[in-house]
Amino acid sequence: MKNKAIILLSGGLDSTVALSYAQKHMDCDVELALTFDYGQKSAENEISASEKIAEHYEVSHKIIELPWLRDITNSSLVSGEEIPTSDFMTSDSMKSVWIPNRNGLFLNIAASFCDSYGYNYIIFGANKEEGLTFPDNTEDFRVAINKTFEFSTLLKPKVLAPLINYNKNDIVKIAVRDAVPLEYIRSCYRLGEKHCGKCESCYHLKEALLANGCQKYVDILFENED
Repeated sequence: MKNKAIILLSGGLDSTVALSYAQKHMDCDVELALTFDYGQKSAENEISASEKIAEHYEVSHKIIELPWLRDITNSSLVSGEEIPTSDFMTSDSMKSVWIPNRNGLFLNIAASFCDSYGYNYIIFGANKEEGLTFPDNTEDFRVAINKTFEFSTLLKPKVLAPLINYNKNDIVKIAVRDAVPLEYIRSCYRLGEKHCGKCESCYHLKEALLANGCQKYVDILFENED
């Protein structure tokens, strides 16, 4: 009998591929996807993408609203500040899109669900590339929060990050191999019908898609630059 798992699902590339990877290659059955609305500009798009992805993988989907999180930060993801446009993440642009304790908060909420409903694992899309900039996307963070759950929960669920050693190119390669429905994903920091193609998240997604010969997904997901 497989272990039961929760996925933190934003609707973006990393969490979607992490969901697929867990279902296909790990000894767990992902039964519930949690999507968080903390007032981010892209919330509507992220929720819509997550709903489609959860339905595709036949996973129950729940939206968690955290309106107070928007109130305690001036991050450009939630405020009137302009979201940085860049092909790489600088210390300034990182601070601009930083949400206080976001992954720690989301994982703790997921751990509460685990403790109440008997889930053994929490899956999230931390990866090597984002771990270079964001400390809450690293293996050290994963190990530390697992240690915390040994004290803060009775069930002691384990946080798993199946993509922790992969960069964006690798992740798209896995997505292609496993027939992940990339047409559903939403990685853009902005609200709009399609990915803006200008924010840092869009840049790395687009480059990874092109590196893997996925022009058709670029055409589907991104605004026409002509």
